[in-house]
Amino acid sequence: PIADGDGKQLPSLAPMLEKVNPAVVNISTFATRQEANPLMNDPFFRHFFGPHQRSPQMRRSQSAGSGVIVNASEGTVITNFHVIDGADEIKVSLNDGRTFDAKLVGSDPDVDIAILDIDGGDLSEVKMADSERTRVGDFVVAIGNPFGLGQTVTTGVVSAIGRSGLGIEGYENFIQTDASINPGNSGGALVNLNGELVGINTAIIAPAGGNVGIGFAIPTNMARHSLEQILEHGEVKRGQLGVIIQDLTPDLAEAFELGDQQGVVVSEVQKGSAADDAGIEQGDVIVEFDGK
Repeated sequence: PIADGDGKQLPSLAPMLEKVNPAVVNISTFATRQEANPLMNDPFFRHFFGPHQRSPQMRRSQSAGSGVIVNASEGTVITNFHVIDGADEIKVSLNDGRTFDAKLVGSDPDVDIAILDIDGGDLSEVKMADSERTRVGDFVVAIGNPFGLGQTVTTGVVSAIGRSGLGIEGYENFIQTDASINPGNSGGALVNLNGELVGINTAIIAPAGGNVGIGFAIPTNMARHSLEQILEHGEVKRGQLGVIIQDLTPDLAEAFELGDQQGVVVSEVQKGSAADDAGIEQGDVIVEFDGK
C-alpha cells in the first residue's frame, strides 16, 4: 500500500508489478516472404506479359507480441504459437532494455503455445499458479505489448472459466476476462493479485476491431502440460480415447431419466480403440473422469 498526502494508506498494484514486470517480455519476429505481382493472378495478364514479368520480390516483415519468463535459470519463455509462427528470426526484449536472440525450443499449435530459450543472466521469472483454483470474480492483471506499447498493464476480473467451442484453437478451455487485451498482448501474462501466472493472453472477440472487454487466456495448467512435454520431448504427444461425445443436455438427461445429472453422452466409439477395448459403448453417459 501507498499513502496519500494525509498519510492514509491506499491500495496499489505497483509493489506486485515491480516483481512481475521484469519477467514479461516483448517479442519481435522477422520473416522473409516472397511476393509476386498480384496482376499475375489474371490469366490474360500472364499470357501477354508473363515471360517478361520480373521474378518475385522478397519482402522482410516484422510483427510484435509478448511472452513470459517462467524459468529464469534456464531462460525459458512461454508465448503463443501464432506470435512466432513462420518467423525466421525471434528477438526477446526485457523491460531493462536488454534484447536477446531467442531459439524456438518447440511448439503446440493445437493449444497455441510456443516455448523459447534465451541465453541471459540476471533474469526474473513469474511463478505459475494452479489455474484450477481460479474463480469467476477473481481480480486479474494483464501485462503485455499491445500495439508495440511494451509493459502495458490493464486490470479486470475473471469473467468466466472453461470457455470452449469458440473455434479459436484445436483445444479450448479459456479463462475469459474483461482486462483489456489488444493486438500485441498475445503471449503475455495474466496474473492474480499475488503476482502468480494464471493464464497466457491469447485472443479477443472484437466485432468492431478493438477491445470490447471480452478476452481469453490459456490457463496455466493447460500451458504447463505443453511446456513440460516440449522441454522433455521437443513436441507434445497426446493419447486418444476413441470416443466421440456430446454434452448431456437437459433434454438428453430427461430421456435417460438422469434428472439434473451433468456429464457427456458417448455418441460413437471407434472400433479397436482404447475405449472399445475397455467396454465403453454408444449411449453411455460419462459423469466422472480421473476423479473429477
